[in-house]
Amino acid sequence: MRKYRGKYNPIDERLYKLSRSKVESFIKCKRCFYLDRRLGIGQPPGFPFNLNSAVDSLLKNEFDYYRNIQQPHPYINQLGLNAVPFKHENIEIWRRNFTGISFDHLELKFHLFGAVDDLWINRDTQQLIVVDYKSTSKSSEISIDQDWQMSYKRQMEFYQYLLRQNGFHVSDTGYFIYANGINNKDKFDEKLDFKVSLISYTGSDSWVEPTLNNIYELLNEDKIPAYNENCDYCKYQKLINSI
Repeated sequence: MRKYRGKYNPIDERLYKLSRSKVESFIKCKRCFYLDRRLGIGQPPGFPFNLNSAVDSLLKNEFDYYRNIQQPHPYINQLGLNAVPFKHENIEIWRRNFTGISFDHLELKFHLFGAVDDLWINRDTQQLIVVDYKSTSKSSEISIDQDWQMSYKRQMEFYQYLLRQNGFHVSDTGYFIYANGINNKDKFDEKLDFKVSLISYTGSDSWVEPTLNNIYELLNEDKIPAYNENCDYCKYQKLINSI
């Protein structure tokens, strides 16, 4: 079916492209999501995280080596899994922004998509394992337990949902490969060293369908949602409008 993006039109019969990041935007603030997707008033763009992107690219290259020879990466051995990087003809499409893993939700007229970092396959269960790369630089212990990291967990669960809609057998447990840049060395020496943490996460994609239904209902409303007191963008808009 034909698809479109940009401003949502309630009477358009084409499938509306809705990315994983826009679903997350709805969860964080319904008003900002409505202004963006329905009225075309997006938030100011953020700065690109080029160092994070470089770490992602290097990890993908490294895992691709083991994908090609169908052997477990040392990180997989470290986790004690009988798994290898998943080899599939569409792996590059699934990892590409603006295409990713996709699913046409015909009932809601959504074309859903999201770009995954990597997939492994468990040789014992034949389940796919969603893997997400993260990078940072801080002195404290790495975890995914902070409130703001709930989006990381939803991101993984959304990818699991998309894979299941494409007919794959998917494990509820995925893994974060978290690279932490070491920032307390005496010298730079034109080199940034990392300590890598392997963090498992077992979640559920049961929230996805109800959320998609709520998004559909909101996009078909003609009323802008109220300000969200927990949203920094809403606070800024409200303050500007009060002057």
